[in-house]
Amino acid sequence: MAEFLAVAAFLVLLATALGLIRLLRGPGDAERMMAAQLLGTGGVAALLLGATIVDPAIADAALTLALLAAFASVAFVKYGSRLGGPSVPESGERE
Repeated sequence: MAEFLAVAAFLVLLATALGLIRLLRGPGDAERMMAAQLLGTGGVAALLLGATIVDPAIADAALTLALLAAFASVAFVKYGSRLGGPSVPESGERE
């Protein structure tokens, strides 16, 4: 069973690397943020598989990485809205 999980972790990392190559070629900041999110998601998946194989304490690192990725997304959206990105209408307002 451990061999199967190791192969699955390798395939997850391979798919993440291939996705990152495509996303990092993108011209904008949004594409780069998506690359960071993809790296976080692939990293969490690989760490959780590794926690199953080796040591359950690795799952704590995976969950911390997932939490940091969520905060990075929120910070990106907040920062982008201050720089003149697309505005979100307030509740009750019509465009």
